[in-house]
Amino acid sequence: MRYLNRSFLLSTLLIPVLTFAGSSDSSIGKKEYKIKTMTVKYLSGNDTVSAYLAVPDVKGKLPALIVIHEWWGLTPWMKTNTENFAKRGYVALAIDLFRGKVTNDPNEAMQLVKSLPKERAITDLKSAYDYLLKMPGVDTKRIGSIGWCFGGGYSFQAALNLPKLKTCVVNYGSLSSDENVIKNIHCPVQCNFGDEDKAIPPSEVKAFDAAAKKVGLDVTVNFFPGVGHAFMNPGNKGGYKKEIADDAWKDIYAFLDKTLKK
Repeated sequence: MRYLNRSFLLSTLLIPVLTFAGSSDSSIGKKEYKIKTMTVKYLSGNDTVSAYLAVPDVKGKLPALIVIHEWWGLTPWMKTNTENFAKRGYVALAIDLFRGKVTNDPNEAMQLVKSLPKERAITDLKSAYDYLLKMPGVDTKRIGSIGWCFGGGYSFQAALNLPKLKTCVVNYGSLSSDENVIKNIHCPVQCNFGDEDKAIPPSEVKAFDAAAKKVGLDVTVNFFPGVGHAFMNPGNKGGYKKEIADDAWKDIYAFLDKTLKK
């Protein structure tokens, strides 16, 4: 576990109200590919679902990512992140667990989360994975997941439910400290949290880290100083800090390059 700051703040749930920003961080240190983007549809269980797909305009078999949105839904920021991954050489599929619903109202977002059956969400994760497996430009042995907040928790669920997933990034999402649960993960996991997160206290993250090490999981836990929940989203006007977010992006890109491109 890498502690960037040890001044942990444990308090009550903080829910920032976000506006949807399209800016992000793709410029951190790598050549950018031209990309193609599109909305795709495929079956998930008995439902036809849609997702936002970004593909590098380059030949060959490429690593791929399942991108999982926050509780606001598949917002422009999520699509921007998806495009930025493609610019760096990943086939990126941003799934839509809320079936087209997007909000900036925390109360509505909470209702969207509560009304989503976990089983359906996991089916959607598996279907997204299967969709990527069938894409001719995807290296089927190099598929990972990444998510933020609500989506970070479901990135963790992807690692639990997709035994051949190659890597997993959890950005301030729900974890588990149950060793019997964690032992079902078979890929490296990177976790990124603010050390002032009031939604998921650092103590819970440390408990996961300790349990993960006991079962031999390859886990990297980063705490970023002076920031709380949702610190990476530029729309979080009260909590976004660009320099800290850029540091997190550098770590994420380095981790993905290490675990998916090699």
